[in-house]
Amino acid sequence: MSELHLGGCHCGSLRYQFSAPLRDIAHCHCSICRRTSGGLVTTWISVPLACFTWSVGEPAQYRSSASCTRYFCPTCGAQLALFSLRSPDSIDITVATLDQPEYAKPDRHIWVKNRLPWLHLDSHLPEEDEERL
Repeated sequence: MSELHLGGCHCGSLRYQFSAPLRDIAHCHCSICRRTSGGLVTTWISVPLACFTWSVGEPAQYRSSASCTRYFCPTCGAQLALFSLRSPDSIDITVATLDQPEYAKPDRHIWVKNRLPWLHLDSHLPEEDEERL
């Protein structure tokens, strides 16, 4: 039995839950994540789509590329999730929106070919120039 994890946006209009282990967690350095989040890096956890549900509210959607749709709160703008056609059986959740993000420890960096050259974060973790699925 997997543990239940809860999360949501800043204003509380959106809540989600998933029942899956906290693994497959990556710091993403792509320029799309920077621009859609306003942050230097976005940390994602990938979970099986079948284990994920929106428990409160309906997110707005934004197609950020040909293969990716991002989900965000229409009220406060917080980005909560990403669905990619490249991995149709999973959904990526922003670790920062978990109720207990301190338990979701990253295990790698992805899209480091786009990393800002002055950013140094978790340098002991493995790096992928793009993302290996």
